[in-house]
Amino acid sequence: MEFPKENFSEWYNEVIEASRLVDKRYPVKGMHVWLPYGWQLMRNIDEYFRRIFTEHRHQEVYFPLLIPETEFKKEAEHIAGFENEVYWVTHGGLTPLDVKLVVRPTSETAMYPMFSLWIRSHADLPLRIFQIVNVFRYETKQTRTFIRVREVHFFESHTAHATAEESEEQIRDNIEIWKKIAEKLALPYLLVRKTDWDKFPGAAYSIGAETIMPSGRTLQIATIHQYFQNFSRAYGIEYLKEDGTHDFVHQTTFGMSERLIGAIVGIHGDDRGLVLPPEIAPIQVVIVPIVTKKKEDVLEEARKIEEELRGFFRVHLDDRDNYTPGYKFYDWELKGVPLRLEIGPRDMERGQVVLVRRDTREKLSVMREEYIDKISELLQSIQRDMRDRAEKEMMGRIKRVDTLEEIKENEEVSMVYWCGSEECGHRMEDDTEKKIIGISLENHEPGKCIVCGRETDKMVYIAKPY
Repeated sequence: MEFPKENFSEWYNEVIEASRLVDKRYPVKGMHVWLPYGWQLMRNIDEYFRRIFTEHRHQEVYFPLLIPETEFKKEAEHIAGFENEVYWVTHGGLTPLDVKLVVRPTSETAMYPMFSLWIRSHADLPLRIFQIVNVFRYETKQTRTFIRVREVHFFESHTAHATAEESEEQIRDNIEIWKKIAEKLALPYLLVRKTDWDKFPGAAYSIGAETIMPSGRTLQIATIHQYFQNFSRAYGIEYLKEDGTHDFVHQTTFGMSERLIGAIVGIHGDDRGLVLPPEIAPIQVVIVPIVTKKKEDVLEEARKIEEELRGFFRVHLDDRDNYTPGYKFYDWELKGVPLRLEIGPRDMERGQVVLVRRDTREKLSVMREEYIDKISELLQSIQRDMRDRAEKEMMGRIKRVDTLEEIKENEEVSMVYWCGSEECGHRMEDDTEKKIIGISLENHEPGKCIVCGRETDKMVYIAKPY
């Protein structure tokens, strides 16, 4: 059975269901049950988050789920951005609550009252923390697994600094962290500055990492926000400076979610199912015995191989005796395991194994004395090749255009000059029924705004987003 990727929307849903990442039948719309294979994939990503942010001097915390309405309302711009998306708790049992509680949509309003207690002087700065939690947003658009859901598996880092310059340095460090994460997930992306009307509520500015799905729509997969003192003034987060005066801290945040898995599924998958990057795949090597007459001998050799590989790779031996090798091949290709190892009687006689790449389906025979090194080499090659192919495909979906009509006609992503005025930006979006995804952070030669004709060096990406 194959899954034609030509109709991306149908393909996406079918592959997620068939590969058993999650079960979407939970009786609350927009919430799903993580199944073992999908949860292990998510956990592998989470563990990398933990490692990379710890290396960059962040500490992990865990905040409560519920936020008092009194704290939520302190940052007026923030609540204006989320008021249509939050879930409210109004009763404890049958008793109405004196103060309503918000089920966290994100954690600024939960964390920052505590920051005001923790931070007293310059000696308490910088403060860098992160947490991996679920957040809840009443998504009113059509839900889509991993991409638009109401219960979101979420990563968020929050930092506080003595000066604006130090917080800007944190933004630069966050961008470097993101580059490492994208490399780990083999995901291509465009790094953009969001328009003022599309930035995170309460932020001074927001930077988005946007990828382009095979449908031609963009998907925001990470965001970095500069708050400066916008939240610290609202929540009274101030510190005693060395000169004896007080000042409010400058803050940043960094957010990512299970959308990363949606991007991995959509960008790397093919007509046979998932294709997972080796760095985060739950299983890197699956061993499939080719069992014929010498069943026990082959199984014994397969178990020996599993034991040899276990210290180097995430490995699984498929010793199910009620399925044919062909069925097992199909099953593990569907689940996107990067490398398949086959061992049968002839391979045993020749002192070799057969290795099959999931991404290219290339098959090669390798002698046993060198197979561990070859597997390591192949996994590195698969990771690199997946990233390079995805980058090339993404860039092929971007078209430089010069008129609003061309934007409308382009089914993927358009790149155009924009003077930076809200008037021209809104007209561009209204006339094309598309959205400015963000402003390119790269330097560009001057050109003319696609709307008003004024000279500008700002280039923006415009498309239909998820």
